Amino acid sequence: MRTLYQKFETLLQNTTTDFKRYLHEKVSWDNRMIGIIGARGVGKTTLILQHIKENLGSKKALYVSADDMYFGENKLFDLADDFYKNAGEYLFIDEIHKYSDWSRELKNIYDSFPALKIVFTGSSVLDILKGSADLSRRAIIYKLHGLSFREYLKLFHNYETEVYSLKQIVNNEVKLTDIKHPLPLFNDYLKRGYYPFGLENEMDIRLGQIIVQTLETDIPQYANLNVGTSRKLKRLLSIIAESVPFKPNFSKISEIIGVSRNSLDDYFTYMEKAGLIGQLRNETSGIRGLGKVDKVYLDNTNIIFNLVGEKSNTGNIRETFFFNQMRLKNEIISSEKADFVIDNYTFEIGGKNKQQKQIEKDANSFVVKDDIEFGYLNVIPLWAFGLNY
Repeated sequence: MRTLYQKFETLLQNTTTDFKRYLHEKVSWDNRMIGIIGARGVGKTTLILQHIKENLGSKKALYVSADDMYFGENKLFDLADDFYKNAGEYLFIDEIHKYSDWSRELKNIYDSFPALKIVFTGSSVLDILKGSADLSRRAIIYKLHGLSFREYLKLFHNYETEVYSLKQIVNNEVKLTDIKHPLPLFNDYLKRGYYPFGLENEMDIRLGQIIVQTLETDIPQYANLNVGTSRKLKRLLSIIAESVPFKPNFSKISEIIGVSRNSLDDYFTYMEKAGLIGQLRNETSGIRGLGKVDKVYLDNTNIIFNLVGEKSNTGNIRETFFFNQMRLKNEIISSEKADFVIDNYTFEIGGKNKQQKQIEKDANSFVVKDDIEFGYLNVIPLWAFGLNY
């Protein structure tokens, strides 16, 4: 246990608090059990270490990673027991999905130590309702998205920018007081700005490793799939990456990769939960979010550039960015006459020469243009939608 504390102290000393993710102030840290889930690399570990450093310190709290060698011979419950007996108050468990039978252990810890507060992080694939132990009524779950364009401006370039609501964005109220020319920054964000580790060297290598680990480890482990299935998942991701954007023909894809239609639906769901793709639906079911899948995008533009490189389709990049940035706070569905619908607003995405023919008669319709610095009337710059969180 001493080794765990030493690792924790080292991590805490190297954690900076000058930049915090949007979720930091939204978490109700006083709840007895909190789960923070999200795709690999979006900053979950840093988020909890920052909270410990600013509010708790190492006397009240203990941070451990569930994939630590310590747990090869020791149980998580026994660690919690020792920690609690030594006046510990806050136990933080990172990468919980890497611990066997994690849900049952967390339930037992929760029920056995009423005064102990528990925070855990896990992959987006982690289904908190899955497993024999019911955590759904015990844990408050938060999901961490990747960096917005606004967060990128702060972390990468130290530019402070307000958060703008959708209404403010469509009214062209967005102001970048310290930035005269946002487009070079925006283009850099599209390639490396979604993940905090984009600041580091070898960003492409690290993102490639995350994609492989998600396909080969996270999804198969979560869904009890065999090794052969991970190859099919890779093939499916390649098909999506090479499309502009991808409009799923499930029968054809099932034949190409050699799986049943039902299995294919599951694969798409797993990949979406894992932060590799996003599925755009219509509202034919009458319930938004449950309609037929109309288009499939890679989750974010950084993944596009990693998988396809400079051959990336510009239109696909634009739509991917819009869908990715706006779906955190908004319900987005496909549009028959344009690209996207959010509430009563319709959006057509394009370049600076994009025409307005599809939507010119609709007062609640907007043309979202790339390659322009400022908006006017119902024309809005694409980068502005990156300031929504």
